[in-house]
This record gives sequence, structure tokens and C-alpha cells, in this order.
Amino acid sequence: MLHEKIGKASADKICENVYICSIKMIKKLQMKYNRILLKLSGEALMGDKQYGIDPKTLAEYAAEIKAIHDQGIEIAIVIGGGNIFRGVAGVSSGMDRVQGDYMGMLATVINGMALQGALEDVGLKTRLQTALKMESIAEPYIKRRAVRHLEKGRIVIFGAGTGNPYFTTDTAAVLRGVEVNADVILKGTRVDGVYTADPEKDKSATKFDYISFDDVLKKGLNVMDTTAFTLSQENKLPIVVFDMNQKGNLLKICEGQNIGTVVNI
Repeated sequence: MLHEKIGKASADKICENVYICSIKMIKKLQMKYNRILLKLSGEALMGDKQYGIDPKTLAEYAAEIKAIHDQGIEIAIVIGGGNIFRGVAGVSSGMDRVQGDYMGMLATVINGMALQGALEDVGLKTRLQTALKMESIAEPYIKRRAVRHLEKGRIVIFGAGTGNPYFTTDTAAVLRGVEVNADVILKGTRVDGVYTADPEKDKSATKFDYISFDDVLKKGLNVMDTTAFTLSQENKLPIVVFDMNQKGNLLKICEGQNIGTVVNI
């Protein structure tokens, strides 16, 4: 009947699209999270370098992100700028804090553009939104527009932090996560979770698989800065701290495997 009304080619195309949508929906239902906010540090982009952006690391991250996007997960990303400039570091050498923080925000936009290019190289559709207006290279941050992009399967990268000095990119990540109704903040770091002490300095440090927000504060553990952490706690937005450099970790977390440390109520 359908073939007679619209023609065989059109009917076949509709059937193919329905099949593809069904497969995507099945994959999505198998995942623990539907929409995530991935927080990456700027230093992570350096790879083995001492400064700047390592193209090899960028390509590896793009492949990891593509793997979860292929499962139907909606992905928003906030990236730091510490590999280029950090406002706090500028202050220590006599620079005005506000000026330094704005320079740091611009550094996050550079990293966002680099990541955007790497993601598009592997065939993903992206949008870069910035808290500071720079229409030549990015969209201004608009919450409703960001959500629509996510719903359409585009990866949204948020640049320039919150647009205000004195706030870290950790705070920007939690703020954007709350605004776009993300299920979780995935904080990719160099270590594989939250430890009782710095595992790079103390070999006897032990890892937590799960810890509450209150216990993190009581034990004085360093997960995020206080502003970001409190915002996440108040909005009941869980945080997963994990090693982003371990291949496959991002997908395993989204599948519900016990990777890294879960911080929750």
C-alpha cells in the first residue's frame, strides 16, 4: 500500500530510516546515561608536550567521544585552558586577576575550536557555543539552542567558561550541566578516580569506587573547587571522576561499568 502511494524508492527510504532510528533507540536504552556533560582539562590536551595542543591526543579523544555518540548518547563538553594560559598563574606573576581570567577564557575557546575540528574529522556534527560573544567563530551560549542541538545529535562544546572572572571551568561545567539537564558530569583526569591522598605522591593511597558529597567535604578530598562542587551537590548532579587517557573508559562508564569514582548524594 505504501509503495503504491509514494513509490517504491521513497517507501524503501522511509523503511530504512525507521530501521536506523529503531537501532539507535535500542542502543540508547542499553546505556546508563542519556545526556552527559564531559569535562576535560586543558592540560590533558598537551599529551606528552609541555605546552599547547597535541594532535595525537586530540584524535584519541575524538575517537573516544565518537564511540559513545554512536550509542545514541547526547554529549556536551566543557574544556579548560590550562595548557595555554591559566588566570591564577598570571596573578602570581603580578597580573590583574580579572584580566588574567579573561585571557584564560579565550584559551578555552582555542581548545574548543581544536576539539571541534578533531570531532568533525571523524564525521561528527558539532556546535561551539561561547559565554563571550565572538560570532565569527562560535554561537553565543543560549540554553534552549544548546538543548535543541543535543536533541538533534550534535555535540555541543561550551567555551569561555561562565563568561565571568573568578569562576573556574569546573564551575562552568557543572553550571552548563545543570542548565541542559545532563544526567551526570564526567570529569576526565589523569588519575582513575578519587583517592584518600594524591596517588602520584603517596603510594599507599586507596581509591574510592563510590563516595558521597558529604564525605568528600569531611575528608577534604580534592574533586572540584568548592563553588563547582557545592553547585553539583545542591542540584543532585552526580560526578564521575575517571582516567580519560585509558582507552575505552568513557564508553564503559556510559554502559554502567564500575570505572573511576562516583560522587553522589
